[in-house]
Amino acid sequence: MGKVLIKRAVDIDSKRWDDYVNKHPDASPYHLFAWNKAVEKTYKYKYYSLIAEYKSAVVGVLPLIHMNLPFVFNKMVALPYCDVGNCLGNTPEIVELMLDKAVMVAKALRANLLELRGDVAPLSTTKLNKVDNNKVRMFLDLPTSSDILLKSFKSKLRSQIKKAEKNKLVFRWGHFSDLDTFYKVFAENMRDLGSPVHSKKWFKMILKFYKGNLRMGLVEHSGQLIACGIILTASDKVIVPWASTLKKYNRLSPNMLLYWNFLKYASDNGYKQFDFGRSTQGEGTYGFKAQWGAQPVPLNWYEININGRKGVKSPVNTLKRDMVATLWCKLPLNFANFFGPLIRKYISL
Repeated sequence: MGKVLIKRAVDIDSKRWDDYVNKHPDASPYHLFAWNKAVEKTYKYKYYSLIAEYKSAVVGVLPLIHMNLPFVFNKMVALPYCDVGNCLGNTPEIVELMLDKAVMVAKALRANLLELRGDVAPLSTTKLNKVDNNKVRMFLDLPTSSDILLKSFKSKLRSQIKKAEKNKLVFRWGHFSDLDTFYKVFAENMRDLGSPVHSKKWFKMILKFYKGNLRMGLVEHSGQLIACGIILTASDKVIVPWASTLKKYNRLSPNMLLYWNFLKYASDNGYKQFDFGRSTQGEGTYGFKAQWGAQPVPLNWYEININGRKGVKSPVNTLKRDMVATLWCKLPLNFANFFGPLIRKYISL
């Protein structure tokens, strides 16, 4: 192969970028250019994403966000706020060239760390440090129709779906006009989980830039929204980045109706794989996803220490995180919703 040109991607490259992503077997919806734009417009972090070209054809992409909080951290992340965002390339050699370029960009920005979320080709010139995150992604291969999928479920699972319907829960697809009610449910659930919530603007930008690659699902009880979620699509894949239920309605099984309709949509519209997202084996969310038939795949994350410097690690250990979460879930909702987005901007997970 001749010389590969690697340059910083700009808005005008978005269509070619997305065309490449939609054809790459290892791509996820997070790789679409929309994620770059949503991060930039919401949290003011600049993207330095790289696009590789050979004879004017795109042969690789690396989404890359510069996250910088003076005196605390300065790093490049591929990608923040999601599970994956690693480099995609036609060959391992192209991947290696792109990562070498990413290191050069990180040095120019005086970043001390480059985070890569997802598998990468074997590299010889770039030192990778594997991050021990003890996480898996949960994948379900989809049949050609929801009827076939429903028949593949165990009777207990089918009865749980029917339970939600018997409880007179109603599923419908949401629109931009539903964002306020969506966010109200989502924000309350995140407070209850002890986690700072994304800003409402984040979801406005996700809706704006993902457009036809996004569907919002809503579950209502007596006209009141009690559960909600968003799916993103790319190529033949569907992923669930966000789903929430008001805990006082959990007994009605709204989550079962929400996820069944997501899966039904994916199967009936030709998608081949459903990604339930990140989980820790043995925890409740893992069991919920596994009951649908989803299989675990290790979620590999890597770091490259720039100039041999070690990245700044969070001083908060697991015990302290649990303590903070316990305190956070007791905050008044208005307080949590105000301060949550101010904090969430700096949490790359």
